Amino acid sequence: MNKGKQVLLVFLASDSGVDGARSLFEEQSEKGAREWFNRSIRNLIKQTQFAIPPLALMILASVEVKGVEQRICDLRFEELPLEQQWDLVGISVQTGMTSKAFSLADSLRAKGCKVALGGAHVTLFPDSCRTHTDVLVHGEADDIWADVLEDLKKGELKTDYFPGDFPDLSRSRPVSSRLLDKKRYFTTNIIQTGRGCPYHCDFCNVHILNGNRHRRRTINDVVDEVNRFSKHDSRIFFFVDDSINANEEYAQELFSRLIPLNITWFGQATTTLGKQPQLLETFARSGCRALLVGIESIEPASRDTHKKTQNRPTELAEAIINIRNAGISLYGSFIYGLDGDTLETPAAILDFIRMTKLDVPGINILRPNPGTMVFERLKEEKRLLFDPDDLTAYRYTFGQEMLYQPKNISLPDFIESYSKLTSEIFTISSSVRRGLVAPSAKAAVLLFNLFYTHLYALSRNDLKQQAKKSISLAPRDAADNFSRKV
Repeated sequence: MNKGKQVLLVFLASDSGVDGARSLFEEQSEKGAREWFNRSIRNLIKQTQFAIPPLALMILASVEVKGVEQRICDLRFEELPLEQQWDLVGISVQTGMTSKAFSLADSLRAKGCKVALGGAHVTLFPDSCRTHTDVLVHGEADDIWADVLEDLKKGELKTDYFPGDFPDLSRSRPVSSRLLDKKRYFTTNIIQTGRGCPYHCDFCNVHILNGNRHRRRTINDVVDEVNRFSKHDSRIFFFVDDSINANEEYAQELFSRLIPLNITWFGQATTTLGKQPQLLETFARSGCRALLVGIESIEPASRDTHKKTQNRPTELAEAIINIRNAGISLYGSFIYGLDGDTLETPAAILDFIRMTKLDVPGINILRPNPGTMVFERLKEEKRLLFDPDDLTAYRYTFGQEMLYQPKNISLPDFIESYSKLTSEIFTISSSVRRGLVAPSAKAAVLLFNLFYTHLYALSRNDLKQQAKKSISLAPRDAADNFSRKV
């Protein structure tokens, strides 16, 4: 019996960071108990709060075309299923994962499989992908994936598929979680209410990929989706929008309607929420227990230079305290090493964390992602420590390597100060204390802090290895400068 066309949608696992939690420099030399411990920690991190399904592939898998069967393969948890012949394999490509994506695509095509590449990297840098694929899917694929599947059925696949415009999210497109093995994930309840961002932070590509206008799904569709998902998985919901409070009126109506559903949810918001008392109360009543907020920097010069203009530094602490007083735990994300930062910044960050009692402080190193404004500026200023013309040279890690020269701090001094800052923030005792005093989601706060204690130790180790080995991929003047300073 003809089963129709078989399509496999593949999500890649990173070699480091929260997917892998591996050293960039010492993994091959690990033996015995240390190897067992690190492998066990990796598996524990992956299988608890960090592992959520790939929403983009959930959306594509929910597109139904008669005569086509789709399956999601999450390589964080399973091997590539090559026991059957796939008519098309779709791979989502992120910059920082291009080498792995291209290698997989090349091997699949060598076996006779048709390959479609999509995702952020394809949208920004399509020409770098052409030799590795049969099909390029540009931009947001909500409206064009059905065209790909129909053309697959007819044997008439095109080399490129472009959306006419950003998808109209007010059009109903039900997302299904039925293809997911919920035992693999912390939760499969992943909900998106809108896309796009009106801000222009230079280290972010959301406004580039998804536009400067915030597009929203209808509230009825979101409420229906929450209802459907809760029947499959009764665990925590994640609202994955970058700023769930971006439109106060929309958020107020949506979460008011979710109050009777008695769900528990986490999400991402701006600290402006602390100045929106009615919405803050509605969030708490609707089941919000934890939020990630992007603080980025408390240095006014850094916020101005990197166009982080959503809120004033003087209001940050008060807003965070207000949110925590409403019973919501906060993950506060910082970036240390921005252009207004100095060696005095770590002490200011520590004071800020102690004053606000942040439940999970995230201390990130700037990632100059190709396609962002900060990448272009650092490239022009010759401050990148990797070859800006080799898109595969950029890779994602959990703060485990320096990819640029900070403006006001030498590389050795930066690595030393960053290492000291993270070692002071993340200890076993501080992790336990934060879990105990968190306003809600105490177990999740404790786990995050304990895992971050491990991950930041890994980060410190790798940064020191980088400094010791003077590891740099290019340009030569920046690399030589690194070597001289180290």
